[in-house]
Amino acid sequence: MSDSQLSFEFFPPRSDEQVKAFGLARDRLAELQPDYMSVTFGAGGSTRSRTRETVLAIERETRVPAAPHISCMSEDTDNIRELLDDYSRAGVRRLVVLRGDRPSGGGSGVFDYAVDLVRFIRQHYGDRFAIEVAGYPEHHPESPSPESDLRHLADKVRAGADGVITQYFFNAEAYFRFVDEAHGLGITVPIVPGIMPITNYSRLARFSKMCGAEIPLWIRKRIQAWEKAGDRDSLLGFGEQVITGLCERLLDGGAPGLHFYTLNRSAPSLRLCRNLGLGGQAARDGVRKATA
Repeated sequence: MSDSQLSFEFFPPRSDEQVKAFGLARDRLAELQPDYMSVTFGAGGSTRSRTRETVLAIERETRVPAAPHISCMSEDTDNIRELLDDYSRAGVRRLVVLRGDRPSGGGSGVFDYAVDLVRFIRQHYGDRFAIEVAGYPEHHPESPSPESDLRHLADKVRAGADGVITQYFFNAEAYFRFVDEAHGLGITVPIVPGIMPITNYSRLARFSKMCGAEIPLWIRKRIQAWEKAGDRDSLLGFGEQVITGLCERLLDGGAPGLHFYTLNRSAPSLRLCRNLGLGGQAARDGVRKATA
């Protein structure tokens, strides 16, 4: 397991309090020497600026490579090129390329699909950046079928994607079937499972509804009851046990690594990495610091 790829996702902090919390989580997780840390993207100007600041802070304050999300929802190609040029000058060498969420009022960005943005980056920047794209083991909520979803993924890989990060899930079989079907379409790049720690029922239910991730009933009923009863210790302990088991099964089954959705908190991911033997002594020390 020690050779497995390890990465963590953060979102750009908005307030002074969130900036402090992000910095603490970033520094603690950086001690595990992950392969990279990704940063989510917002289409609005202020949110885009926060993404840039967060990416540059990772590059400046840690020895961990940063991987900014790049979205199709940008206004025009000049904005995208300006952003990519800026990241290139800062030493960024990996991108997570996504379509992005469409604006609530409708409309779209300069590109309709992530595959178009992947082609654009390869056309203008060659191999300067490694490119990660998204995959959906339980298929994208807007996709007409799993088969259509996989064809879109194959198109992104043919356009130049170097790897796939999946949406989170709680059913290992969904991942293994997804990988098998992807291989059947000639997709040979690494497909790294996305992992969401279980720490809060309401937030998890909201996120899962938005992205189409299924929370199995045997998990949902337990964490919902514990949250309603205010029994946080039981919820956290159960969540850690469930996700540790999921990760063990994924790694034992051949998953090339794990990508943790941290929500800018270090303790849940540190505990999981400690349990899995990822990050070595740094993970064990990090758990002690995070719970002190």
